[in-house]
Amino acid sequence: MSFLPEELWQRILEIGIESRGLSCQDLCCVSISCRRLHRLSSEDLLWNRLLSADYPQTHPSSSTSSKSLYKLRFERDNEWRIAARRRAVLRKERRIAAHRRAVLRKESQIVEHSRKLREIQTLVAQETATATQTAQDLSNLLRARQAFVPLNVWQPEVVRIMQNQMVEQSAVAAECRIHALEMELNLCKQQIEGLELFYKDEKRRLDTAKEELTSMKYHPMEQHKTISQRDSKHVKRKKMKIGNS
Repeated sequence: MSFLPEELWQRILEIGIESRGLSCQDLCCVSISCRRLHRLSSEDLLWNRLLSADYPQTHPSSSTSSKSLYKLRFERDNEWRIAARRRAVLRKERRIAAHRRAVLRKESQIVEHSRKLREIQTLVAQETATATQTAQDLSNLLRARQAFVPLNVWQPEVVRIMQNQMVEQSAVAAECRIHALEMELNLCKQQIEGLELFYKDEKRRLDTAKEELTSMKYHPMEQHKTISQRDSKHVKRKKMKIGNS
């Protein structure tokens, strides 16, 4: 290396900068190899070309060297890159936190739907038990009313008269009780039908929430969107491609 002239080394450095083979880091590494290369790599002409290549809009002044100006721009850009990296990390952390909150909200919705389903099942069981008991009471009352019908067989006149009186006295109360039991039985059936419809609706909501939770856990960093929004976005992209073509 000592036998080569300085003009040749300077030309090698210039060709490296012109061909983008040498960066500012490479030039700094070359400068600490020996005194000659340290002196040659500190030439203002090299740093001026490097400044023009990396920062075309920056023009060196007479009072500031190209190396100092390049160092200033590099440090400024490095600070900007560090700040941009920090902002990206903060955005990522915020997205992760928002995703966790969304997952927790979805899990709480699933717990709430499950609780409502258990309540509906309990109410259905209660209404079913009430309807069964009402139907049993109604059947017993109908049998009792039929038993009070006087039989057309030989009986003493006194017994037949007493039996007719008992039937006449209990007929009104029995008819009212039968009507009330029939209304109660119909009401229980309507309640059970309404609860079954409510159960199906709540079960559908629970299944939908579970599918959304599975999708959110499968794509943790993807912003959760509904199917309609994804379809509309796909249609917009397709329209844009057609327009560009």
